[in-house]
Amino acid sequence: MKFKAVIFDLDGTLLDTIDDISDAVNGALVQLDCPKHAVDEYKIMVGEGLTSLIVEALPEDRRDQKTIDEALRLTREGYGKAFGRKTKPYDGITELLTEVAKRGVKMAILSNKPDKYTKRDADEYLSGIKFVYVAGAKDDVPKKPDPAAVLEIVNKLGVNASECLFVGDSDIDMKTAVNAGMYPVGVLWGFRGIGELKTSGAKKLIGKPKDLLPLL
Repeated sequence: MKFKAVIFDLDGTLLDTIDDISDAVNGALVQLDCPKHAVDEYKIMVGEGLTSLIVEALPEDRRDQKTIDEALRLTREGYGKAFGRKTKPYDGITELLTEVAKRGVKMAILSNKPDKYTKRDADEYLSGIKFVYVAGAKDDVPKKPDPAAVLEIVNKLGVNASECLFVGDSDIDMKTAVNAGMYPVGVLWGFRGIGELKTSGAKKLIGKPKDLLPLL
């Protein structure tokens, strides 16, 4: 089956953002006299939204609401200052998106990263690519893997869920696709591993961005 639309995750799928994320959170932790984490640890902690990331990064005895709120504030402040420092598209992503657009396949982005950062990153690092819709986490919409947000995007794309690919690097992305009745594609260059993608429902695994094209 050839698919008519593609919805992409952002971090770990289109953009390599992990260094800027880890720098921002570690910066907040240092200011709060908490231990830092290695970059590889953040690859496991990200995915469920900023608040979840902060809670997991904080020591268990520092997870009171006041500390969480302060860590969130400091992380947002640090991430804003770090914008553009280390983030970049993965190799082959710009070429993939350009070719998908040439074929007339509709594209969108859905991330659990806060909406304003998702839109900012897409505008900055994927400029010139025509996405029908770009959305991040919003307070009034359930986060992935709840299918509500992705099904709203499917409607905006004007296709059936079964005609749409969902491409991501984590179990959350694969479960989102399964919950929405979409075709889950797991990428092997992102933050998580092949075992997680398989067990969470991936129907196709790709090692390079161009490997997506035969499905379109």
